[in-house]
Amino acid sequence: MPEWPEMETYRKMLTGTVAGQTIQAVEVAREKTVNIPAEQFKQELAGRTIWFVERRGKYILFHLDNGKRLLLHLMLGGLMYYGTEDDKPDRTTQVTFQFDKGHLYFIGLRLGFLHYLSVKEVEERIGDLGLDPFDKRLTLEAFKAKFQGKRSTLKSALVDQQFISGIGNCYADEIAFTAGIRPGAKITSLSEEDLERLYTAMHKVLQDAAAKGGYIEMPFTKDDQLTGGYNDHCLVYDRGGEPCVQCGTEIVKAELASRKVFYCPNCQKES
Repeated sequence: MPEWPEMETYRKMLTGTVAGQTIQAVEVAREKTVNIPAEQFKQELAGRTIWFVERRGKYILFHLDNGKRLLLHLMLGGLMYYGTEDDKPDRTTQVTFQFDKGHLYFIGLRLGFLHYLSVKEVEERIGDLGLDPFDKRLTLEAFKAKFQGKRSTLKSALVDQQFISGIGNCYADEIAFTAGIRPGAKITSLSEEDLERLYTAMHKVLQDAAAKGGYIEMPFTKDDQLTGGYNDHCLVYDRGGEPCVQCGTEIVKAELASRKVFYCPNCQKES
């Protein structure tokens, strides 16, 4: 499922392609992807201009010229592509926006959605999201305070979207590895130094991953050379049985609270 780096990459690319453009026409191939009848969805959006694109956690918000919003969550398998009928991927498309300069295809949204909402409705849906990892309010002291009294494991906390928004399975494991702590470590066992390393690791991992385009494999446009560049740079995630990049010890693949986890038993302490 796309996380902070993937959705931030999409935000930047959408800003450079569709922000400021007017939606000429809309196609809805799967009515369950949208939250109102397909014909109404098409009528509401045709002629609307996308003022700007915002990311909140794992969500993308398209701000429209009528004050309404489009709330997108890609979920597992969701993708976007901007281009033409000639160069678009041979994939099932649930919604298509036609612009003067191209088409925006929403692909693989079998679990994801694209909902047309008022500002109030958006806040009702995602108003309880935790702070963004790079929110100025999330200082080191504020980060430490979040862990006080929390009794879960480290990974469970990091993937909790009401705790901090935007981190999921992959980057929780990458952050834990970079901080030298196992994903299954109990929060009650973490020291001040552990939390400081986690705070630094969170920013480093997410920035590095975003700079490499995240792990989504399909490019956003035909000329996109960035998206998916992090795929070959994961340090532990999805590398079970492979040697650790730091010490050569075999990476362990395990399960924690029904989630798969990856870690180095030598480099990461249990705390």
